[in-house]
Amino acid sequence: MTKADDGVFWDLAEPFLAGGAEHSTMMGNPCLRSGGAFFASLDHRSGDLIVKLPAERVDELIECGEAKSFSPNGRRFKEWASVPPGQETAWQALMEEALEFAGAK
Repeated sequence: MTKADDGVFWDLAEPFLAGGAEHSTMMGNPCLRSGGAFFASLDHRSGDLIVKLPAERVDELIECGEAKSFSPNGRRFKEWASVPPGQETAWQALMEEALEFAGAK
């Protein structure tokens, strides 16, 4: 498995940061949040993009093979999808979806 470079995440994060999102950390990984709500992170171990989306959307992404469940320490986070490196072309749109979802909560 190819691990994504942090630079890809930060390049994609620039418009979000310029729009008011904040840089933070989540479980020791760099992440983005808006209005205090986490919406995207980069898993340093795997290089996966981690995004917060409605549980139904996460299930859909998993079923079609675009993502895996985010299950740190064996516990699945139903509203979080883990999108592996090699699918960076989808990352921007998923980050936008995640930001919208974070704002809706």
